[in-house]
Amino acid sequence: MTNERSLCCLWNFHTRHRHCCSPGPGPEYLHTGHHSKCSQPGYFQDVINGHPKRSVCVFERLSNFWKSRHTMCFQGHGEGGVEKCDEMMGMIFEKLRICAMPQFVRFVHDLPPLRKYPDVVVKDLRFGTIPVKLYQPKASTSGLRPGIVFYHGGGGILGSLKTHHGICCNLCKKSDAVVLAVGYRMVPKHRFPVVVRDCMVGTIHFLKSLNTYGVDPARIIVCGDSVGGAVATILCQKFVDRSDLPKIRAQILIYSTVQSLDFQSPSYQQNKNMPLLSQNLAFYCWCGYLDISPSWRSAALKGAHLPAEVWEKYRKWLGAENIPDRFKKRGYLPVSREPLNEAAYLETNIILDVMNSPLIADDEVVSRLPEACIVSCEYDILRDESLLYKKRLEDLGVRVTWHHMEDGFHGVLTTIDMRFFYFPCSSRILDAVAHFIKGL
Repeated sequence: MTNERSLCCLWNFHTRHRHCCSPGPGPEYLHTGHHSKCSQPGYFQDVINGHPKRSVCVFERLSNFWKSRHTMCFQGHGEGGVEKCDEMMGMIFEKLRICAMPQFVRFVHDLPPLRKYPDVVVKDLRFGTIPVKLYQPKASTSGLRPGIVFYHGGGGILGSLKTHHGICCNLCKKSDAVVLAVGYRMVPKHRFPVVVRDCMVGTIHFLKSLNTYGVDPARIIVCGDSVGGAVATILCQKFVDRSDLPKIRAQILIYSTVQSLDFQSPSYQQNKNMPLLSQNLAFYCWCGYLDISPSWRSAALKGAHLPAEVWEKYRKWLGAENIPDRFKKRGYLPVSREPLNEAAYLETNIILDVMNSPLIADDEVVSRLPEACIVSCEYDILRDESLLYKKRLEDLGVRVTWHHMEDGFHGVLTTIDMRFFYFPCSSRILDAVAHFIKGL
């Protein structure tokens, strides 16, 4: 039985039998030894197969988890609390070898039904084996519309076409553009460079069939949030010399990650415990996506995973001196890097590939990139990456439109359709992006 089917069985059983499960004291209950028999060989396979005597224990836990999840929502913890609860339950499932944490969290996040937008026509398509969603304004037009290729965030382990459905619908509606959201394979089954490769394939399919969708070939924009923003700029770099494809007109990078080398920047110190991306989750994504052992976390945090000559080479682009002083006032202390750990370097030097760190691409490539719209958020562990990339582009003559959200945090855009968890900042981001697109 596949992990996905196992999750469906678990969910279906839980929804049918949650009324039978006794209340528990919350997430901590899941860590107690009260149900030590759950670790017996074959226990969860029996549960998945509906074994009546063994189902009670695990579904008491599931019931307590779900009650805790909703309690965290309505006691003021908001989306950040829900996210932590989902991650915690996912890690428990991972340790019990039911499924990987990302699979569980993606399963939970994809459960809510998609909201319908009467002004937007949505189609599920496949370009070869690549799943995509096409969003088109319902109103007819006599001319061609801008085309936006959107790549969802999630660190290469979370997120989906469903979680970003509301973003794409609003983007389509506000900018009067055709939006193509590209899906891609993720951890645990697929790691670097599958995300970039899948997105590249989906994008090329779209670029070669613009007439079919009524898209203006002179107004093609690539856009993404978080790791999706990294994909957007990586593909811009990849397409610089592609004379067989329409030129990318602009890139929109929303709280993007553009480097995988340095974890000592001011924002990494200031925002390491912020929702929805904590330092712990950031490293989980880093290790999972790049297939790096978590045992090198300490070396990476101390800067011991790269030689001194590498740090010196890229200091002109990565150094904290490139970040405006106003972003260093909130709890930042410069940290000296520790001596090289050779073993860590040998196992982590994949981070020097520009497909993982587009910030360090050659000047000759970066200087030829299309103009950019960059959105950064104050309470985001990745904030400084946007600031560094903004400076890098501007120094090389690339036009940049920058919007900084003083009340924003990583992942805030995904709250656009969450009603009780909606943050006005998400609408301001989309309004700024739509205004940029209309001005092209």
